[in-house]
Amino acid sequence: LLLNSWYYAAYFVAEILLFVYKSLLLPYTPANLTLDLVMLFLYLGVEVIRIFFGSKGNLSQRKVPLTISLMLLGPSTIMAIYYMLLQTYVLRLEVTINAILLVFYVFELLLYSVGLISFSRAIITD
Repeated sequence: LLLNSWYYAAYFVAEILLFVYKSLLLPYTPANLTLDLVMLFLYLGVEVIRIFFGSKGNLSQRKVPLTISLMLLGPSTIMAIYYMLLQTYVLRLEVTINAILLVFYVFELLLYSVGLISFSRAIITD
C-alpha cells in the first residue's frame, strides 16, 4: 500500500504532464479534455480515500476500514482501465503505467484478502 501510494503520486503527475503534451500536439476538443481531466481528479479523490482507509485499517487491524478500501478498489480499477484503453487519446506510455498500476491493484487485492482473513481470526481484547 505504501509503494502504491508513491506510485500513484508519480502516476498522477505523469498523467497531468501527458495531458499537457496531448493537448498541445493532438487535436483534443475542449469537452473531451475537460471530461478526461475531471475524471482524473475524481480518480485522485477515490484513490486518496482508498489509500487512507487501507493504511488506517492495516495499522489498526480493523476490518471496516480495510473493507471500505477493498470496495474502493473496484472504482479505482475501472478508472485505471479507462485511462489505459478508453480515454480520447491513449499513448503507449499510458498503457504501460496503467498496466503497472493494475498489477499493484492485484497484489493489493490479495493482501487485503489475507489481512481481512487474519483480522477475522485474531482475538482482540480491549
